[in-house]
Amino acid sequence: MKIRVGHLYPDYLNIYADRGNIAVLAQRAARRGHELQVRAIGMGEAVPVGEIDLYYVGGGQDREQALVAHDLARKADPLREAVEHDAAFLAVCGGYQLLGRFYRGVAGDELPGVGILPLHTVAGERRMIGDVLLHCPWAAETLARLENHAGRTVLDDGAEPLGRVGDGFGNDGASGFEGCRYRNVYGTYLHGPLLPRNPWFADRVLADALAHAGEPTELEPLADELERQAHAVSAERARARGGRY
Repeated sequence: MKIRVGHLYPDYLNIYADRGNIAVLAQRAARRGHELQVRAIGMGEAVPVGEIDLYYVGGGQDREQALVAHDLARKADPLREAVEHDAAFLAVCGGYQLLGRFYRGVAGDELPGVGILPLHTVAGERRMIGDVLLHCPWAAETLARLENHAGRTVLDDGAEPLGRVGDGFGNDGASGFEGCRYRNVYGTYLHGPLLPRNPWFADRVLADALAHAGEPTELEPLADELERQAHAVSAERARARGGRY
């Protein structure tokens, strides 16, 4: 089975090795006999509705976000259409912020979002940095990786977070929430990249993409001893910070 991936703005939004998430998905797909076909979707390029199983957007500095935000907003309708037809979507940090309604900077300047996720983000003065341990009740699993952001992301009432923070700051340093999920869309601040140390989550995204491609399946387990060891190291670093909530 070929899994079609649309990588949004890979030349702009790739901070903290976020491109590595694609490499992990490709490797885990290949070990099960599937092929990842990655297509860059850049500035001024149309979103190929119906031709993509998984959209991916990484993080970037404020400058890079400002460069792509208005172009991304012009892609809002086809991206929302794809999501409502069960395409998978993984968005990290700056990309996560732009999936909401808007991002407002310290000076009050506002970047438009695409409105896929029920949230907005406002910049703060203090950066929230360090290892995070995130509990995901919907999957009975944990995520562990790095956060480094100044944005305070506020979820709408009733919106579902990706998880609850055990250790770290999360969306805003106050609510105890991290990330957001809607249908097959996952937004998060976790960098590093995220997927190498969280193989269960990589497989969740992969399974969603496969289902959209026409092969709903329960993925057979892989030998993930090293990945689980790496996850444990990140989780312990997060615990060493002490609980924030």
